[in-house]
Amino acid sequence: MNHPASRVLAVLELLQAHSRLSGSELARRINVDVRTLRRYIKVLEDIGIPITAERGRYGAYSLVAGFKLPPMMFSDDEALAISIGLMAARGLGLADAAPAVASAQAKIERVMPPTLKKRVRAVDETVTLDLRGARSAGNNAALLQLSSAAQSRRRVHFDYRAADGADSAREFDAYGLTFRTGHWYVVGHCHLRGGLRSFRLDRIGEVRPLDKSFGRPEGFDAAAHLSFSIATLPRATAVEVRLKTDLAGAQYEFIGDIGVFDATDAGVVLRTRTDDLDWFARQLARLSCEFEIVSPPELADALARRAQSLARVARGAG
Repeated sequence: MNHPASRVLAVLELLQAHSRLSGSELARRINVDVRTLRRYIKVLEDIGIPITAERGRYGAYSLVAGFKLPPMMFSDDEALAISIGLMAARGLGLADAAPAVASAQAKIERVMPPTLKKRVRAVDETVTLDLRGARSAGNNAALLQLSSAAQSRRRVHFDYRAADGADSAREFDAYGLTFRTGHWYVVGHCHLRGGLRSFRLDRIGEVRPLDKSFGRPEGFDAAAHLSFSIATLPRATAVEVRLKTDLAGAQYEFIGDIGVFDATDAGVVLRTRTDDLDWFARQLARLSCEFEIVSPPELADALARRAQSLARVARGAG
């Protein structure tokens, strides 16, 4: 809350939340001196907010009795979007999200009409989002700084600790951020490696903006790039399977970043790599669509072993 306008609004919020606060207490809460606080009170009065000031040693400030800001008007769909958004924020691995969400929800509800407030609370109290896989982003500051750098196209510097514990310093052009499989990632151009890279936010140290700008590729999709990167990680065996379905059906059949899909007239070709053909055979065995193994032949052997195992289970159940 470094900007004066933010502090003026904070004063108004405190006066709405408390029937009466002393000048010294108000000044302490927004981290300014009493003289500066008086200027902020004057700003509020100038824009029509009726404030009562009690003079003297035990004087205090309060809003004129009965004063309320006009209620915020939302449609049912907008209220639902706000409720679900706040719920999701609690589960997306943001540091200290719970108190921030509670504070934001309290501020919004305070200026909502009673009927709309009741609907918003009903969603919060009865709807559950399963985001148990979400991990902490490390700190909110990195997410905010990197998203700001991506928007302003300003290069940053940060320290990074890889999964194996190796530390490195990076100059980085952030193209975008995305949340995937429980983690926050930033995607962009790494000047240390000279190419597109993605980094997990919980492994990033302090982010420092640099006085250098960059150009971002037109229409760059951080989520799509991250999916492609994960799906094409170098693994022992190349796999190609033709799925007898359309592209939407193929993507629905598989969970996660299993590979790259290519739609053709004869179906959808799935290309990927794996370190475990038996594991990949299990993924194919659960498909509802027909498919054809193009390569390698060892995958067909693994699938036959899986079929024999399932047949034994079926015979035992019979």
